[in-house]
Amino acid sequence: MPNAARITQIRRHGPVTRLTHWINVVAIFVLLKSGLQIFNAHPALYWGQDSHFATPWLSMFMRDLGERAIGVTQFANAEYDTTGLFGYSARHGMMEPMGFPGWATLPSWRSLADGRVWHFAFAWLFVANGLVYLGAAILGGRLRRDLLPRRGELTAAHLKAEIRSHLRLRFPRAAGYNTLQKLTYLVVILGLLPLMLATGLSMSPGMNAAAPWLIELFGGRQSARSIHFIAAGGIVLFVIVHVAMVVAAGPWNHLRAMITGRLAIEPEGARP
Repeated sequence: MPNAARITQIRRHGPVTRLTHWINVVAIFVLLKSGLQIFNAHPALYWGQDSHFATPWLSMFMRDLGERAIGVTQFANAEYDTTGLFGYSARHGMMEPMGFPGWATLPSWRSLADGRVWHFAFAWLFVANGLVYLGAAILGGRLRRDLLPRRGELTAAHLKAEIRSHLRLRFPRAAGYNTLQKLTYLVVILGLLPLMLATGLSMSPGMNAAAPWLIELFGGRQSARSIHFIAAGGIVLFVIVHVAMVVAAGPWNHLRAMITGRLAIEPEGARP
C-alpha cells in the first residue's frame, strides 16, 4: 500500500473547466437521445442532396416473413438480423418497427416534434458551453499549456511508447495530459465538435437560405446528415473510451478532480 505522506494533491481543473465539463455531460446525453428520436423519423442515411429510398448506405427496417417479423440493419450491401435492437424492437412491451429502441430515444415515444425541441435547445447550450470552455482555455493559457503537444512528443518512438503503455493499462502519474490525450482532445474540440455544428446548421432551411454555400460544402443535405451521424458516433466512441480510461486510471481520484479540482499524484516508483 502506498505511503499516504508521499501522495500530493495538485490543482488539476479550474472552476470553468469543471462547470463546462458537467454541462457537457448533460448536453451530450440529451443531444444523443433526441438525435436518435429524429433519426427514427426516417431511419436511413444517404449521400448527395436527395434521399433515394432504394440506395441508402445505412438503414434500419422491419421485414415481414409471414409467420414472424424481424428487424434488419442494412450497411452498404450487407444485411444483419438485429431484431430486438434495431429495426424491430419493443416499445412499452410491444414489438414495433423502429430504428433505435424507445429506451434510447428522447422522448421514449414517437414524437419528431418533441425530439427536435430537445435537440435544438441543447444544441445551442452545447455550443455556448463549448465557446466558454474554449475561450477560457485560450485566455488562461490552458490550450497552449495542457493541450498542445510539446517538441519531441510527436515523434514515432514517443507515440509508440505511449500506445504500448496504454495497451498495458499503465498510465503516467504526472499532473498533465500525455500526448495521446492531447491529440484526442484536440481532434474532438477542434475537429468533431465544429463538424457537428456545421453539418447541423447545414440541414436548417433558414441557414440554407442565408448561406447556401454551407450545404454545398458537404455535398448536399443527405451527405450533411450522414456526416452529422458519423461525427456523433465519433463523439460517443470518445465518451466510451474516456470513461474506460478514467476507470482504469482510478475513477474516484479523477471524478473527485472534476468535482473539487484537486488531483492526488503518487510519485513514480511508489507502486510496482
